[in-house]
Amino acid sequence: MTSPPQFVDLDTLHKFGVNYWKIDAENFQQDTKLAQIRKDRHYDYEDQVTCSREKLPDYEETLAKFFEEHIHSDDETRFVIDGSGYFDIRDPHNDRWIRIEVVKDDMISIPPGLYHRFTLDAKNYIKANRYFSGVPRWTPLNRPQDDNPHRVKYLSTYVAST
Repeated sequence: MTSPPQFVDLDTLHKFGVNYWKIDAENFQQDTKLAQIRKDRHYDYEDQVTCSREKLPDYEETLAKFFEEHIHSDDETRFVIDGSGYFDIRDPHNDRWIRIEVVKDDMISIPPGLYHRFTLDAKNYIKANRYFSGVPRWTPLNRPQDDNPHRVKYLSTYVAST
């Protein structure tokens, strides 16, 4: 993290391939915007995860895994139903962390190949829907992954064009 914190706007995140939407968590089942996002991005599978000491098996170990810097071969898309936390992404230009706070009603999608990590905030609680296209996969590929085809494609798509 930078000290003092540096903030980036949504346009900057979008240039890095990160998408953000605001969805009403109280009425998301009927939300037409969410339905359209799922259709456009081919998200045909949804489940829910609750990260708290009471709900998450092997709480400390699992959170430590979430906080290891990694990439995925698919989008990592999360919609916060309740609670809050942080996604950190690596700025692909200077390798510094950018922290993204997520709270209830936030939906975020991190593209394949972008180094990132997740952690809870001081409340130690988040409930989020996870969206996948096809069979759900959540396989973290820990850094370094510079020769990984998803990382190479990410860099050629988002870094070469900015």
